[in-house]
Amino acid sequence: MTKLGLQIPNFNFPGGSPEKIFPTVVAAAQVAETSGFDTVLVMDHFYQLPGLGEPDDFMLEAYTLLGALASVTSSVRLGALVTGNTYRNPAILAKAVTTLDIVSGGRAQLGIGCGWFELEHDSFGIKFGTFTDRFEMLEEALQVILPMLRDERPSIDGKHYKITQAINQPAPLSSIPVMIGGSGEKKTLRMVAQYATLGNLTCEPGEVQRKVEALAGHCERLGRDRSEIQLSWNRVACIAPTTAEAEAERDLYLASRGMDWNNLPEEIQEVIEGMIVVGDPDTVGQKFSEWKALGVDGFTVSLPANLHLPERVALLGQTLGSI
Repeated sequence: MTKLGLQIPNFNFPGGSPEKIFPTVVAAAQVAETSGFDTVLVMDHFYQLPGLGEPDDFMLEAYTLLGALASVTSSVRLGALVTGNTYRNPAILAKAVTTLDIVSGGRAQLGIGCGWFELEHDSFGIKFGTFTDRFEMLEEALQVILPMLRDERPSIDGKHYKITQAINQPAPLSSIPVMIGGSGEKKTLRMVAQYATLGNLTCEPGEVQRKVEALAGHCERLGRDRSEIQLSWNRVACIAPTTAEAEAERDLYLASRGMDWNNLPEEIQEVIEGMIVVGDPDTVGQKFSEWKALGVDGFTVSLPANLHLPERVALLGQTLGSI
């Protein structure tokens, strides 16, 4: 269950080349495991996302990477934040997650969402469909995946999938936690209440309490105990021993994206400050404590500016582990 997850959202590290990607990710995952993080999460995308980089930035396939990380970690849970349901047949996805559970000794976590990045779908020849189509596909997929993870043999003759007595052997070693990502109050959070053990919000601070209340309302209508669901919130941080160091590392990261912090318009600086918590442990810890009071159970946190520095990953884990 994710109370503190380290998200790895990009693979373009300073001075990096393809052969250095995996050692850098391994170092981050291993340090996370020993410094307070309970889960390590990777992107399930084929192109980098708008706002994080360019489509041709480095991007690794999620489940191949997670399987490799299983061999170099021993206790941290491993999963995608989150799997794009549209990318894989649901029975094959269930098999992939089960394989991850086997090779990790029972540490797999399934994160899943309906998929949204149209460019990837168009480029790779994957059906994108409408917003309604993708939600229908996700709900049908869960009716295949969840039984398979329970060692059942589901069949479905649905609008989007036709599955017949799908066998999943060997069965998972563990009861795999299922996270549904997203913040939609009518559809997504209803599906969290109905199907998931984990939810992960992607929203602004001013929206969190409303989302928490929406999930509680769905749980009540469905007869689900809200305490059975761990609700995390996706955040971005840049931490260092001093605020000056953290700001310098943020500025270097922005410069790698073609932005000069000192010459950015004030309104752009304010947007970035609202997106990334930058500071020393006291500053970062205080902000996350304030956020925790909004009603979430935990956080998934990315460090796009300094994930490549294992000591920064350790510092973040140590800072947030006691919140």
